Amino acid sequence: MTHATHTISTADRVNDLLTQMTVEEKIAQIAGIWVTDLVERDRSFNPTKAAEKIGHGIGHITRISAATLLTPTDSVKLANTIQKYLVEQTRLGIPAIVHEESCAGFMARGATTFPQSIGLAATWDDEAMQRMADVIRQQMRAVGAHHTLAPVLDVARDGRWGRMEETYGEDPFLISAMGTAYIRGVQSDDLSQGIIATAKHFLSYGWSEGGMNWAPAHVPARELREIFLTSFKAAIEEANVRSFMNAYHELDGIPLGSSVEYMQDLLRDEMGFTGTVVSDYFTLKMFMEYHAIASTQAEAAHYGLLAGIDVELPGADCYGQPLLDALNAGSIDIALVDACVRRVLEQKFEVGVFDHSYVDEGSVVNVYQQPDHIALSLELARKSLVLLKNDGVLPLSKSVKKIALIGPSADSARNAQGDYHYPSHLEGMLDPNTSLAAPTPEQRGLGVDWSNHLPPSVTVLQGIRSLVSANTEIQYAKGCDILSTDTSGFATAVEAAKSADVAIVVLGDKSGLSLGSTTGESIDTATLRLPGVQSDLLKAIHATGTPVVLVLMTGRPYTLVWEQQNIPAILEAWLPAEQGGQAIGEALFGNVNPSGKLPVSFPRSVGQLPVYYNHKTSGGRTHWQGDYIDESTKPLYAFGHGLSYTTFAYSDLHVDKTEVAANDILQVSLTLTNTGNHAGDEVVQLYIRDCVSSVTRPIKELKGFKRVTLQPNESKRVTFTFDVCHFAFYDRDMRYIVEPGEVQLMLGASSDDIRLTQN
Repeated sequence: MTHATHTISTADRVNDLLTQMTVEEKIAQIAGIWVTDLVERDRSFNPTKAAEKIGHGIGHITRISAATLLTPTDSVKLANTIQKYLVEQTRLGIPAIVHEESCAGFMARGATTFPQSIGLAATWDDEAMQRMADVIRQQMRAVGAHHTLAPVLDVARDGRWGRMEETYGEDPFLISAMGTAYIRGVQSDDLSQGIIATAKHFLSYGWSEGGMNWAPAHVPARELREIFLTSFKAAIEEANVRSFMNAYHELDGIPLGSSVEYMQDLLRDEMGFTGTVVSDYFTLKMFMEYHAIASTQAEAAHYGLLAGIDVELPGADCYGQPLLDALNAGSIDIALVDACVRRVLEQKFEVGVFDHSYVDEGSVVNVYQQPDHIALSLELARKSLVLLKNDGVLPLSKSVKKIALIGPSADSARNAQGDYHYPSHLEGMLDPNTSLAAPTPEQRGLGVDWSNHLPPSVTVLQGIRSLVSANTEIQYAKGCDILSTDTSGFATAVEAAKSADVAIVVLGDKSGLSLGSTTGESIDTATLRLPGVQSDLLKAIHATGTPVVLVLMTGRPYTLVWEQQNIPAILEAWLPAEQGGQAIGEALFGNVNPSGKLPVSFPRSVGQLPVYYNHKTSGGRTHWQGDYIDESTKPLYAFGHGLSYTTFAYSDLHVDKTEVAANDILQVSLTLTNTGNHAGDEVVQLYIRDCVSSVTRPIKELKGFKRVTLQPNESKRVTFTFDVCHFAFYDRDMRYIVEPGEVQLMLGASSDDIRLTQN
């Protein structure tokens, strides 16, 4: 059955439920449970397990689609069966929220995969991002899901950190734009038809000691607010995000998930967030086992409640029997639980699970493997490609006689995936050799053939074959694996290159959580060199004298000094997902003009870290010499960098006001002209600099961008509507103000390629 529509207010409905609930029913609502705890090994629902595990109800069901490996059709049937049990077999009949992951597409069998987040950021296309998120919404809703643990809004300044690939890069403005677009698309205008988005990881998670996962962050108060808080603030104010997730790490001795200062005083009281806070997986247990701030599960639960953690995910380690015992003993105030239960119930009404507990099982076929969704994945993959270098080698002729296609990612659909794509993420979850707990002991080491779970994909080899002439010979040689030190395949690859007109070498990462991965959650690196012997393979191919095009399928910015000096063309493709091979092929042969821009700076070496464009006036160089004694302090490739097969001219800058008040709106416009011979997209970037201020300010700050498509010799007028509030900062008294003074406007093609300026 489906609950009838009610006319009484949500607050009254919540109050009515709260007055009826036992303590056991209350704590059930603030916990999740792995779906695998409710099913047999064949994934069939087990009512006996359900009676034991969710007899009092449950707040969240964890990962029905991902953790079971079911098809969409079977996932929705299982979701409906679980909801039917909760509605009809528990005393109060409260349905659950089903949460899933969707960093770069719904992480589920049969769902459309999109480029990993760092690649999405490289598109600088927030409109396309919102369209992608709407596809995610449709596919999740169709299988009975309500809540996604995305997007990642962390500012990432250190490529050693494996999770950089899940972020939108180093700049708070770009992250805010892409993140809010994602939230709007996935939540929609009507949350009862949308998916609850989760802003994560609150706060400063991407700026850890040594680039190591879960390590402490050391961020001063002003920088914390001006850089790391910005995207989360935008998520609330501009997109009304309905859920937050705490970060795992600590700030100044306080793990974020236990911080009243940040999770309550800042997030709820100051920023006005009214939705639910869900714990990152195993957060409360980590208070005991990792941070050592609690000696018992009840103490850990108390920390979580005080900080306003509404739901413990993925399951009830501490918000279960330990919490019940503490409540019965009077050591924890039931009012703390009531506050969390109230927010959980309010959200259940808000997202519509009470009034629409079940999903039409026949609707699934209408939203999976749809041509327009696949086309959108291809569009985003095309726009994400960043041409780092081109000495005139690209685009290649489609009638080239012989191509040597070399590298471990040249014919791999798996290596085009990110760590939160399906099924690359599941390899780690179900791998008995990893530290991430599998959903159930039975699922460890199932021996799944993951290649059968990949979405229909196009590899680089397949993409190139679909484009070149029938007379073109393609000789493929893998050369080496991603991480292995085995060089036995070099000889075949070198021979292929020697007789070819061009060698396309496709190198990069294997992203995931399992051993053997080179980027992804918990997969951190100390060197930022291309993994394994891939660089050696590239050097061997280069030594043949055949022109080399390097294609990178990576999740992080590697140090490419030798490559920059010796390889004539370098294309960064990130982790481009199912249509990545097609997009790469089109770019190499000129069907598509690369138009992506870097969302992160590429360092020259690890010793240069941190390197980011919006440093302070005293940063970015060693005083008084400027450079290091052994290399430049400048990034190898700057934030916003990205070449094209055409050229663009910037002219006729006009600012409608030269003096403004704190509440004014500026209009900044310029003429952009395609001065080359190819159609192409340019991303016009607007930066500002506060010339003199009471506290030090960055040398430049991104405050606007527009992606513009132009035919050869075509011009367009590009206008930015610019709120003067973008000039605000925290002064010496930590007041957020627009301070009187001179500000410089800068417009250009990247952070280090400024074409027009005006004070």
